[in-house]
Formats: sequence, structure tokens, C-alpha cells
Amino acid sequence: MGCEQSLQAMIMDLIDRIAALIAGKERDLDSIERTLTDGYAHALSLEAERQRLERRLAEVAQDIHRGDPDEKTQELSMLAERLGGNADELLDLRRRLGDLRRHAQEIRAA
Repeated sequence: MGCEQSLQAMIMDLIDRIAALIAGKERDLDSIERTLTDGYAHALSLEAERQRLERRLAEVAQDIHRGDPDEKTQELSMLAERLGGNADELLDLRRRLGDLRRHAQEIRAA
């Protein structure tokens, strides 16, 4: 759980940096490019997490008849919730990265 919280904290920091770069009309392309690179790396991490969650969800669903069904149901519920949150975070991050990429293009065009 600590790793998940750490990733979420890093993503929130990244989102704050993106917002500051755009709102402050930052014109430092090096800073913008570093932030874009960091953002795409985090997006890849979220995609990898999504794949792990999907695999685990499938494993638990296939094995639901073994062991404690209530425990399996709780795990399925938790995995589905985390998967939904992951999808929301990934969508939001990609949208913000798109905004920052457009900001960089505007700077290059000026």
C-alpha cells in the first residue's frame, strides 16, 4: 500500500507542476520537456499497474470457488475499485500532459 501511496503523491506533485507551468506561462522549454518526460514515465507506471490489477482480478475471479468466497469477493471489490481509480488517474494525467504538450508547441511556434 505504501508504494501505491508514494506513486499517487508523485503523480499529484507532477499534476501540480504541470498546472504551474501552464498557469505561470512558463517559457522554459527544458523544464517543460522534463515535466513531459516525467509525466509520460508516470503514465507508463499507471498502465503497468493497471495490467497487474487486471491480471490479479482475473486470477481471483477464476479461483473464486476455492477458499473463502467472502474474502475473494472483498478482494475482487477492492481490485475493481483500484482499477477504476487507476483509470481515472491515467485519463486525467494524459489530459494534462496533452495540455502541457500544446503549451510547449505554442512556445515553439512563437
